[in-house]
Amino acid sequence: MSHDGVVDPASLIKRGVFDVGDQVQITDPKGRKHTVLLAAGKQFHTHQGALEHDELIGRPEGVVVTSTGGTAYLAFRPLLADFVLSMPRGATVVYPKDAAMIVGYADIFPGARVIEAGAGSGALSCSLLRAVGETGAVYSYERREDFAAVAVKNVERFFGSPPPAWRLTVGDLVNSLADHPLDELVDRAVLDMLSPWECLDAVAAVLLPGGLICCYVATTTQLSRIVEALREDGRFAEPTSWETLLRTWHVEGLAVRPDHRMVGHTGFLVTARRLADGVVAPPRRRRPTSTATLVEPATALEP
Repeated sequence: MSHDGVVDPASLIKRGVFDVGDQVQITDPKGRKHTVLLAAGKQFHTHQGALEHDELIGRPEGVVVTSTGGTAYLAFRPLLADFVLSMPRGATVVYPKDAAMIVGYADIFPGARVIEAGAGSGALSCSLLRAVGETGAVYSYERREDFAAVAVKNVERFFGSPPPAWRLTVGDLVNSLADHPLDELVDRAVLDMLSPWECLDAVAAVLLPGGLICCYVATTTQLSRIVEALREDGRFAEPTSWETLLRTWHVEGLAVRPDHRMVGHTGFLVTARRLADGVVAPPRRRRPTSTATLVEPATALEP
């Protein structure tokens, strides 16, 4: 690669100086961000004037370039979170705050074998592929061909080439696993779909004992149904469910306060561990719910 740019084979993420074909995120003094695909001899036009691509090619990240209108822009390669929020979409993306929780709380580790259904626009696929690394595998399933096509473009655009650890299948998860069984059991299963309870048999059959299922659902009705389905299935330990709310803070000297805007509810996450075959988990002791006691209204005293 020219200009001494380096590609890290473990993550397929570029580091070093900017090169032709790199994505660069430029930020103006008001915090507005634009993503530019570098090409020799081209310009990026803004309301504050044009930026020459050649001013960035061959320079390191973190430099400042000035438009023809005199506006200074800070240049970095986009983070995955930035890429996800600006990527072309077919299906709604899994937001970075939820993807981070999935990678962390579903314990997606280097070398892990992970099932993902559905692939959507490929946002979560990027996070999973980064986490499993070269030695892992992500088996993604997507029912809709148009969504799968968007996912392929986004994943390849982010990594710069097709990740060798990724296998995308267009089709229903249950039918695909029945028609084309995996060569080995998997460590994790991440389900981002309307009815994950319909896939529990198929997932339990390919999930290693001690493995983990993680479901991402949008509504409380779906949350209740998948939690109760996991409890009734008998092959999983007690599920855990939660949501994540993200609020940034305004900090200027001693003026410290929460920002007026936040990323609120986007979805619920549910995780549960796979039991060994034939094992029955001890019943979970739950605090009894208090019931309202009906109190008869006091009768008026007789005069």
